[in-house]
Amino acid sequence: MFRTCCVLAGLALALTTLGCGGGSVKEEVIQIKVSSDPMSRVTPILQRYADGQPMSSEATSFPKLVEDVRKVDQAKAQVLEAGLAEIQKVSPQARPAKAKELLKKLQPAEK
Repeated sequence: MFRTCCVLAGLALALTTLGCGGGSVKEEVIQIKVSSDPMSRVTPILQRYADGQPMSSEATSFPKLVEDVRKVDQAKAQVLEAGLAEIQKVSPQARPAKAKELLKKLQPAEK
C-alpha cells in the first residue's frame, strides 16, 4: 500500500513538472493607440446624458474638457462650454434633450 502511494505521488509530481506540453510562450507587443482628439472624451459623456443617465462627479471635469477642446478647435470649445453650462442648469428631465442637441451641434461637418 505504501509503495503504491509513493508511485502515485511520484507520478503526480512528474506530471506537474512536465506541465501541459512544455511548449514555449510566444510574446507579443501590443500597441495601444490613444486618441489625441479631445472630443473622444466629450462625446461619451454627452451620449450618457442623452440616454438619461444622471449627472454626477464628471461635471467637475467640464472646464478641463473645454480647455482641451479649445486647444484644437476654438469654435467647438465655445459651443461645448455654452452647452455644458446649459445642461447643468436644466432639470434632469430636460437634460437628455439638451445633450442630444449639443451632440448634433458638435458633430463633424459632412464632407
